[in-house]
Amino acid sequence: MITRAGWGLVAASALVYAVGAPLGYAQSAVLAVAGLVAVGAGALWTLSGARLDVRREVTPVKVARGDPAVALLHVRNAGRRRRSGLVARDTCRGVSVTVEVPPLARDTARTVSYRLPTRRRGETRVGPLVLDRTDPFGLVRRSIAYGRPDLLLVRPRTVPLTPPHAGRQRHLDGLVSRSAPNGATSFNGLRDYVIGDDLRHVHWRSTARTGVLMVKELTDVNLPSTVTLLDTRPGAYEGDDEFELAVDVAASVACSVTRDRFPVRLLTGMGELLHAKGGPGESEVVLDRLAVVERSAAAEPPGSALRRAGSGGALVLVSGTYEALPAAAAVRRRFDQVVFVRVGDPTEGGPPAAAGVTVIEAGDLADLAAAWPR
Repeated sequence: MITRAGWGLVAASALVYAVGAPLGYAQSAVLAVAGLVAVGAGALWTLSGARLDVRREVTPVKVARGDPAVALLHVRNAGRRRRSGLVARDTCRGVSVTVEVPPLARDTARTVSYRLPTRRRGETRVGPLVLDRTDPFGLVRRSIAYGRPDLLLVRPRTVPLTPPHAGRQRHLDGLVSRSAPNGATSFNGLRDYVIGDDLRHVHWRSTARTGVLMVKELTDVNLPSTVTLLDTRPGAYEGDDEFELAVDVAASVACSVTRDRFPVRLLTGMGELLHAKGGPGESEVVLDRLAVVERSAAAEPPGSALRRAGSGGALVLVSGTYEALPAAAAVRRRFDQVVFVRVGDPTEGGPPAAAGVTVIEAGDLADLAAAWPR
């Protein structure tokens, strides 16, 4: 493909010939032909086969919003001639990233890196990768696509918080959890033996009757649970930045609970997003699920979503408007602790009060950490 410089040279050559030829200037024809020959030579330069091994590597493949993510471009010249004038073009979230590749001698390789945009959450498609080859004068360019697009998962940012441990469960048998400590004494049921189970919990009668080693599954009536509700209505936020902060707040709360191996339910206006039982590594699952959460016009208001939230433990409601505060106050008797977090600029005179509800205004994650109840 002829570049702008190439088309400019073609136009200049035609103009020189059109002006000089009628006046009898032989030099005009020579200049015009020289310009056209230069463009043709550039086309032959780029059309000549180039044996290049090109590979892109995205690292890390999962990154917190705003943290750096880098693409490493590995280019190797497998041909017999030196290659120069290589420019790589990559695309990420509609943003085009251009990077020059240093000249490559015969059988040599170079690695160049460039940053990828991570301001917004989501599953981001990186690519396609296109390598441009131009002639030494930049008159003609040839573009070749290499490889397949890669995926970059931009997840919410988090801040360490104290889990809202809210006392006893109101259910008679407590919360079912395989992470319950061995000292728990409430019997919940039987299950197959798994390597590593305490042999003191083997139920020998059932084992003798079924021929399969069975163990007692216990519950811990003191195991605190947390319900985190994220308001996903479009009208609840003034802009994208406020919603991104709300997702960060919900992720911080849920991850603080799962990292201490306590159960948490994560709800949105579209229903239950996740029910983590307190197992190891579930904070990673929380971040992965929240990475793809978006606002929706079909999202229910918090009051409707809380009807299915159960009772007991702690409730954390995150929204961008105080219109959702009455919904939190209305269910305060169903939970041991209720926290309402409103994201955005602080209001004049401070946040409104609600009986039985801890109200927090968070302009950023630092504000959340400072005001979070301990």
